[in-house]
Amino acid sequence: MIDNFNRYVLGNADLLGQGLLMTLRICVQAFLLAIVLAVAVGLARVYVPMLRFLAAAYIEFFRATPILVQLLWVNYVWPDLFGFPQTAEQAGIIALALQSSGYLAETIRSGIEGLPRGQYDAGRAVGLSSLQIIRRIVAPQVVLVMAPSLISQMAVVIKSSTLVSVIAIPDLMYAAIRIVNQWFEPIEILTSTAFLYFLVIFLLSLAANRISDRFRTRFGLAE
Repeated sequence: MIDNFNRYVLGNADLLGQGLLMTLRICVQAFLLAIVLAVAVGLARVYVPMLRFLAAAYIEFFRATPILVQLLWVNYVWPDLFGFPQTAEQAGIIALALQSSGYLAETIRSGIEGLPRGQYDAGRAVGLSSLQIIRRIVAPQVVLVMAPSLISQMAVVIKSSTLVSVIAIPDLMYAAIRIVNQWFEPIEILTSTAFLYFLVIFLLSLAANRISDRFRTRFGLAE
């Protein structure tokens, strides 16, 4: 087994490393885009009555459809309908972001609606505008409440990214499958690949938890 590991895993470390970098790049961009979309949709659902139905439909649609269907839909249908995305990598980023934004937008909505009404009244009493209330009172608390969901969703994005290989994005899973198909030795290759995914999610979750705990301590919300 050690010989197989040295030959098939270490011998293809460059290919696996390139795939890992592609996975990280796609996941970071997708997660950042998901946050932007989630904030827009979540705020629209809470504060814009005219857009409330559309925001709710957006959330339900992207939460209820499988990520594989969304990947294929964005990659093969969107270019004909909208003229973009131009590359499979862009399609993967958009599809991952759309699904995650549906979950995050619902978390934002519940976080906002869970705040005591008196905080809004207190903000208005001291002369704050609606925008200032959102920025100074609502946003910091919602971010802290959302922290566990953000960490969980970040892990979901990384795990869901294993499917982008079906649209020929050379990510970590694509590289692993390519090596397996070349040597027909799946045990060492796929076990090492699973460990890499675990390591990435573990380290990111650890860092995110540390940051979350620091902010909770700063705002006096630590247990």
